[in-house]
Parts: sequence; structure tokens; C-alpha cells
Amino acid sequence: MDAKINEMYELWLARANEDPDLKAELQAIAGDEAAIFDRFYCELEFGTAGLRGIIGAGDNRMNIYTVRKATQGLANYLKAHYASSSVAIAYDCRIKSELFAREAARVLAASGVKVFLFDELNPTPVLSFAVRELGCQAGIMVTASHNPAKYNGYKCYGPNGGQMTDNDANEVTKYVRALDIFRDVSVADFDAAVADGIIEMVGEALVEKFLDCVEAQQVNAGICQKAPLSVIYSPLNGTGNKPVRAILSRIGLTDVKIVAEQELPDGNFPTTPYPNPEFRQAFELALKMAEETHPDLLLATDPDCDRVGIAVKAGDGYELLTGNEVGCLLLEYILSCKAARGEMPIAPMAVKTIVTSDLAANIAAKYGCRIAEVLTGFKYIGEQIDEQVAAGHPENYILGFEESYGYLAGTHVRDKDAVVASMLICEMAAYYNAAGRSLLDVLNGLYAEHGVFRHSLLNAEFEGAEGMETMKALMEGLRANRPATLGGLKVVAFADYRESVSVDLVSGATATIDLPKSNVLSYKLEGNNGIIIRPSGTEPKVKAYITATGADLAAADAMTATLKEAAAEMLKA
Repeated sequence: MDAKINEMYELWLARANEDPDLKAELQAIAGDEAAIFDRFYCELEFGTAGLRGIIGAGDNRMNIYTVRKATQGLANYLKAHYASSSVAIAYDCRIKSELFAREAARVLAASGVKVFLFDELNPTPVLSFAVRELGCQAGIMVTASHNPAKYNGYKCYGPNGGQMTDNDANEVTKYVRALDIFRDVSVADFDAAVADGIIEMVGEALVEKFLDCVEAQQVNAGICQKAPLSVIYSPLNGTGNKPVRAILSRIGLTDVKIVAEQELPDGNFPTTPYPNPEFRQAFELALKMAEETHPDLLLATDPDCDRVGIAVKAGDGYELLTGNEVGCLLLEYILSCKAARGEMPIAPMAVKTIVTSDLAANIAAKYGCRIAEVLTGFKYIGEQIDEQVAAGHPENYILGFEESYGYLAGTHVRDKDAVVASMLICEMAAYYNAAGRSLLDVLNGLYAEHGVFRHSLLNAEFEGAEGMETMKALMEGLRANRPATLGGLKVVAFADYRESVSVDLVSGATATIDLPKSNVLSYKLEGNNGIIIRPSGTEPKVKAYITATGADLAAADAMTATLKEAAAEMLKA
């Protein structure tokens, strides 16, 4: 074993005494070179989304020491930029989330930074709201979103309530890297800091303000009383249970049944290994309930309640809709209602990420709505909102969404919000039900009008010490060997977002991409088909986003199968 890695292991064995779970884990792996290597071969990287990793002992794990170090780096960054500063901290249901939140609060308090710490678990959008509402200079959300139970994470937010920008995150990273994990981090006594007021507990009153702002985003207030809707909802053992049920009650939706096994917070996620509403498995218990009660809609939010998925009636069963489909339905719903009532702002704007459905652009164009396209990451959608607010026209912002089940209407937060999205989805379903149409009817109507768009996602996972290098080699190989065809279709345009260049391969024209540099490769194919390849920013994966089109569903599905095969070949390391 590398002497430095063994030295780090011995140091942790001697110094990591404050969490008995860590001590026991370190003792249990004594002599296991592979296990020791995996925990110490690198530091858990503080990236643009903060930290995310497996819970456990070592520099390459989520634990109180890596959380403290990251927070000390954040504190040092804040002290360099502000004479005085404050940070809002929230946490979800995950294993050790509350502990990590308290440890972060202790570090900030020891550095003289005011802390607003929630007194119970809350969703990510509530944290985003709190940063702005309380006038904080930063925010911390302890969550690993929809990852499996063995993970936890730590998202950093800027003063606008959006996830920290690349430049600020890079600066925080420099401060973090300059620290020794055991020598350079100070912590305050928690109870004493609360008594002194430097840590202030945040309660229900702020959450109620958040819900007031969500409720204000209704498009057709009162529709749920006029056109009753029956819903099965699952919080997937996460933070959505209270706020989602509260907002549905506020808008008059009374027939809401909860999946009992997934109702209460539980970071072990005992009913599903992937608490992700993108996956059918997360809906299995709701689907079983639906066999008895036959609701109009199934709804599920992920553990930190920033993503929501739905299933709708389809014949005798239920069909799960994709994030692209739900986002396009919401865009059509909001725009069509505003247009019909003459309430469209002068310069309406919707925002989508580059990997999100181009069907959204067709819908927006019909209503004279501009589409702003941004890189993957909701902070970029937040920046577009900030521009509208700064210009004095927040009403121009209609909707922002991404294919991975994240949506935001309203300017109350700068991150995706499954509370407002759950409300609008239910309202939308009730509105169309009142007109004798299901959400599938509306979706098929969009396809008839604009063409069928099918979207799918493939993941190639690269775990362990060699994973990052393999991912880099895969992306460089794709750059060096650009295909002329994919799935039998000509590549008609190519874009490299790292190099900020796009090429029209038909005309030969090139253009500069006016977006931050990002390790993304896009291949536009004949017939509005396409494949986009990008490494995940939070997981050891390379992702392929596939767009397949057709004159009808059968043709689009056939094209999907063809392009999946092509994408799978591209992802082979």
C-alpha cells in the first residue's frame, strides 16, 4: 500500500474519535488494503454542487470531518468577502443529515458567522427561499437528493438562493484545499452558540411564508374545488410529506391518499433502493394502492423534494410520464391559460437546459414566448430569473424546467421546487379533467400539433479510483473520433461546449457558444433527432441523452431503440 495512504489511515484511526461509527469502521478495515485505499486515495471533491459521497470514514467519504472542513472553507471565503455574514442551513431525511447540519453550524459559529438552522428537516426549495428571505450570504442544504441510502451530500448556495456559481465554488474550493482536516477547523459548542444567538433556530413561520409564495403561483385558483381530483402521493420517506400535503390542502384538494410505507422520514429508504421518481420502482407501492382506489393521478417527490414524478391513467392501468413530458405539459398549460385570459406579459420567457426537450421550443413559439437555453444545472435557470428581476420584469419568467424532473414557476426560489410543481400538476390535471381531457389527451394533442418527441437516458457507471480517469478518456476519445453517422442517421451538427464551438456540418458554418464552458458533446442528427453526451456533475457516470422523433409514437419508439444502441456503443470505455 502507498505509504501516504497508510499514514492517512493511521492518522484518522488516532484522531477520528468524535463519531463512534467512524472509529468502528476504521477498525473493521484494518489490513484491508483495497478498503483503505478507496477511502483515502483522494479527497471528496468540493465541486460546483458542493460535496456528495458515500457516508463513512476517510477523506473520500461524507462524515463530520469532511463536512467541517468544507464548512471552514466556506466560512473563510465569507470572511474574505463580507464584514459580517450569515448562512441558512437545512437538511433532509438522510442518514446523519441532521448531524452534518449541526456540525456545519458549529463551524460557522466558531468563525463568527451567523447561522439560521432549521429546527426540523425541510425541502431544498425551502432552503433556497430562506437564503433570500433572511438576507443570507450563503446557504447549505445537507442532502444527496435522489441517490441511494449510502450517500449523503452538501449543497452550497449563494446570496441569490441559487446553487453557488462556478467562480464562487472554485474560490471556496481553494479555501477548502488549504486546510488540514484536523488542525485547521474550529467548532463551537452547539448549545452555547444557540444561547448566544449566533445560531438561531428557524421554525414553522418561515415555511408558512414559503407556502404563501407557492400558493400565489396558482394559474386557476379554485379549480380543485370545482373539479375534484383524486391523488395518491408518496414523499418517498423524504421531506415532501408536510409541505406538499399542506399546499394541496390549501388549494382545496381533499382526496389525497398517502403511501403509508413511504410517508415518514427514513434515510434507509426501506421500500426502494433508488428513491427517485424517475424510476418506476419508486412508484410500485403507489401503483399497488391504485389498483384498489383508482385515483386520477399518482405523485411522488424525491427525498429533498426538489423533483417530482407522476403517473396518469392509461386505459386500465397507469403510465409514468417523463420529466420532459411533464415540463412540456406545464408550459402548455400556463401559456395557454395566460394567453386565453389576455394575461401574457410583454416579453414572456421560459428556460430549459440544453438536454431538455426541443418540443418546449415549439410550444413556446406558438405563444410568442422566448426560450432561453442553459447548461445542465438549475443554478443557470436561476441566473435567468435574476436577469428578469434585475430588469424590473419578474412577470416575464413563465417556467423553468429540466428533463430530470425539476420544475420551477415563480421567482420565490432559485432552485427546482417540487412543492410548487406538485401544486401546479394537480391543478393542471383538475383543469383538464373539467374539460373532459386527461393529461395523456393533452400530451397526444401536443404531439399531433408539433410532432412526436421521445426522450431517453442511458448511464455508464465508472466507480472507484480509476473511474474518473476512465470517464475523461471516454470523453476525449469521442472528441478525437467524431462519428459521421449515428444509428444510420447523418450527424448534421456538432457542438463541443467545453471548446464553446458549434459546427453546422451541412453548411460548414461555425459559431461560438455563449455559455460557460462545460464538458458536453452534442450530436444533432437528421430529422430533429440527437444524442448529447456529458459526465454527471455529482455521480461517477457518463450520461447519454437521446432525442428520437417520428410522425407517430410507433415511429418515434422505433427510432429510440435504434439510437439507444448507438449511444450504448458511444459509452463503452
